[in-house]
Amino acid sequence: MADPVTEVVVGKLEQPQPKKPKEQVKAYIGKERVITENTDPARELYNQSRYGKLLTDGRVELSFSEAMYLAERGKVSILDGKNKPISAEQFLKKAAKSQQNFWVKYCVFKDIRDRGYIIKTALKFGADFRVYDRGVKPGEDHARWILYPVHEGDKLTWQEFSAKNRVAHSTKKRLLIGVVDDEGDVSYWECRWLRP
Repeated sequence: MADPVTEVVVGKLEQPQPKKPKEQVKAYIGKERVITENTDPARELYNQSRYGKLLTDGRVELSFSEAMYLAERGKVSILDGKNKPISAEQFLKKAAKSQQNFWVKYCVFKDIRDRGYIIKTALKFGADFRVYDRGVKPGEDHARWILYPVHEGDKLTWQEFSAKNRVAHSTKKRLLIGVVDDEGDVSYWECRWLRP
């Protein structure tokens, strides 16, 4: 004979409903950028975490680094002009052709995003990236750092270093150098002007 208490408790337990897999946002690769479809989930990528740039037609323009990062996390599906999915290897080749040192830049982008910071391109500042403090979204406040990714085997002259530091100082940001080793791990060096 079954225990009445057990029957009551078992009868009240609800079976967990399997979670529906989130639908991936479709993104189409171009020469130097990736453009999402015009959907609410695409705009949420921008609204929630400031991925990309919101276009007037409701689509989101992603940098190659943003697109690769989101594809690795299953949030976007990158398609070619014929609406066919592109493999990670194909995407990497295309990005490397378009951007010099793409892999080094992507390693730094990924590491910064994984640490909870928002990172955006900074070409108009003469740098690779700008980085915002945690919790700060672009448009709410200014970026704290100008970031230059470099491979640990690369050489940086004093003139190049000084030029990068001047760019950071003139834009009222700190200079951050992201050094990527052969395994893709990143170390950071922050530089700033000091008055004695």
